[in-house]
Amino acid sequence: MSVSGIAEDRGTQEIQRIATTPDWYEPYRISQAIKAGGLIHVSGQAGIDERGRTVSDDFLTQGRQAFANVERVLAAAGATLADVVKVGIFVTDMAADLDHVITLRGEFLSQPYPADTLLEVSSLAQPDWRIEVEVTALAR
Repeated sequence: MSVSGIAEDRGTQEIQRIATTPDWYEPYRISQAIKAGGLIHVSGQAGIDERGRTVSDDFLTQGRQAFANVERVLAAAGATLADVVKVGIFVTDMAADLDHVITLRGEFLSQPYPADTLLEVSSLAQPDWRIEVEVTALAR
């Protein structure tokens, strides 16, 4: 885990790119996270392992891996899930997986629970992905 050496000064505001190794987002011109204005904005994380492979067809397994990936990116930025103030969760089958989303929230998030948006989407970037999680956290 490392903070990328890329920082851009935009007036009085520095924008810092956060990356982990390996960085599966780089080929797609996406930052894993951006630290700016006292916040860390983490790009959507799916249930993929360090080789970029989907961990399982099981929703909870994918969800746990997605949250673990969020934790890893936050750690690279010097934060934890306790610093999260906003969560966005994207699922491909709300009817089947809403209870699982609630389970994941309980496993990875704590009070005061962050603001949250939960959306059903027709698909994610890979056809076997069932969940993707993005967060905004306070930078410490």
